[in-house]
Amino acid sequence: MRGSGTDGRAVAPWRSVRRTAAVVLYGWAAAAAVAGASYVALRWDWVPIAVGVVLCLAFAVFVGLLHRAGWIALLSFLPGLFILVGAVQYAPEAALEARGVREGVVVVADSATGKDGKNHRLTLRTADGEELEEKLAYNGSGAPRVGERLDVIRDPEGVVPMERADEVDAAGRLGGLIAGLVGWTLLAFLAGWRGHVRRLRGKTDSLLLSL
Repeated sequence: MRGSGTDGRAVAPWRSVRRTAAVVLYGWAAAAAVAGASYVALRWDWVPIAVGVVLCLAFAVFVGLLHRAGWIALLSFLPGLFILVGAVQYAPEAALEARGVREGVVVVADSATGKDGKNHRLTLRTADGEELEEKLAYNGSGAPRVGERLDVIRDPEGVVPMERADEVDAAGRLGGLIAGLVGWTLLAFLAGWRGHVRRLRGKTDSLLLSL
């Protein structure tokens, strides 16, 4: 069955369905690609971040073209952030949970650098008095103070940076990734439906706030 827009051109519903399905599949493939890059480049977190930013921007462009209106492309950045954070952080945190060594330590020194001294590199000592060679990185305010005791999980293979034990949550990262994918999927379906309706009405412009 075909409908016709006000400009006289036929609009095929199945063409809109195929376009929508292609955008949905791209979104899931993009998330898988970022997660895969995170597994491959455990030592270099900038690699999956760079890949993820490019793929998330591409999804925004695709969903905007599907809808023929820019506001939904902007809206896609919110679930895109969940996908980026979840996909990038899931792999290293899953590795720490799988093979990491949990230890109680005390902070013995803080080498703060950067603007306002918010890039902290904490020197740690174990309960038996051994000073760890690896430093605990902490960026931002609220860093553990010298003399404070905490639990950390470190990678015996030295591939994944050490983290505080209470901040390692692979299941939570996976949940955020899935929530972002659900958001992208719903936005793609909304864009596909609204885009088809707009084309039926002969609206082929791409105004930022156009409904």
